Amino acid sequence: MSMRRSTVSAAFFFLILILQLVYFMGTSTVGGVVSPTNTSSAVLITVDQSGKGDFQRIQDAIDAVPPNFSKQVFISINPGVYRERVVVPKEKPWIILSGANETTTIITWSGRWDTLQSTTLSIWASNFVGRYLTIQNTYGPGSQALAVSVFGDSVSFYACRMLSYQDTLYDMSGRHYYHNCYIEGATDFIFGNALSLFEKCHIHSISKNGGAITAQKRSSSDENTGYSFLACKLTGERPRSVILGRPWGPYSRVVYAYTYMSNAILPQGWSDWHNATRQRTAYYGEYKCYGSGSRSSRRVKWSHQLTSDEAMPFINKSMINGSDWLRPLPTHFMKADFPLVPRKMDE
Repeated sequence: MSMRRSTVSAAFFFLILILQLVYFMGTSTVGGVVSPTNTSSAVLITVDQSGKGDFQRIQDAIDAVPPNFSKQVFISINPGVYRERVVVPKEKPWIILSGANETTTIITWSGRWDTLQSTTLSIWASNFVGRYLTIQNTYGPGSQALAVSVFGDSVSFYACRMLSYQDTLYDMSGRHYYHNCYIEGATDFIFGNALSLFEKCHIHSISKNGGAITAQKRSSSDENTGYSFLACKLTGERPRSVILGRPWGPYSRVVYAYTYMSNAILPQGWSDWHNATRQRTAYYGEYKCYGSGSRSSRRVKWSHQLTSDEAMPFINKSMINGSDWLRPLPTHFMKADFPLVPRKMDE
């Protein structure tokens, strides 16, 4: 009898071992987060306001994904105006939110006051991708009113529109990539302490007077953070109405390269935010920019017109270690192996 039990126990143990091997062959663990080894495939979930998809709300689709799920999830959002706050929590990495078109798939909210609670779209998870979306906060002037907050690492946005007035994009922490995006605001509307590359983006100021595009928060020379704008376009509602940046942190670091600057840019270019000590520590640079707003003759003396060697670290994806985490879109889609049931409002 004991021999039979021993045989059964051994068989059971072997079965458990095989199941574990099957699970981990399809995943890897990086920084404590389970990640798919095959990013060419993804679970497909559809959001459609008319009820023709798996969910009618974006947040319901995100909530349905199990914590630390071992596969990539592609959430396809059909055209519509989605009036909701959307949060991608830390325990839900590898999610792609993809609209049909950046002008027809709109996520909108009207939050104010609190930096985090006002945000229309908050990203806490790593390896998030946003595509073809308009994300807006319609509150307007008079308060912080964020459209997007990004705290996760290895986050990218493609062909997205981010619209608000004050503090549009809270680009706070992690490595981020923004490609072909439109970002609009008036006061410090790209701010935070991430390491981010903005490539071929259109940055538009709606400030009437004295606005700032960036407020980067790097607090020490040891921090590898900062913003680089590569081959971007800077425009504004009024001539001489906005500066390129001001230092939220004493070692604030921002570079513009190969970027068109319209006459909306104030001639001085930069501000020390009424703290002259930051003139010695902030690093503000420009390289081969063009347009009437790019003239260097009246720039503040403590900013830099960069040489090619000085500009090199800021003008390619190696700045954000892009080869380690930027990835092509999945080409193979599968059905969800978890319940696609909206959460009840009281849960």
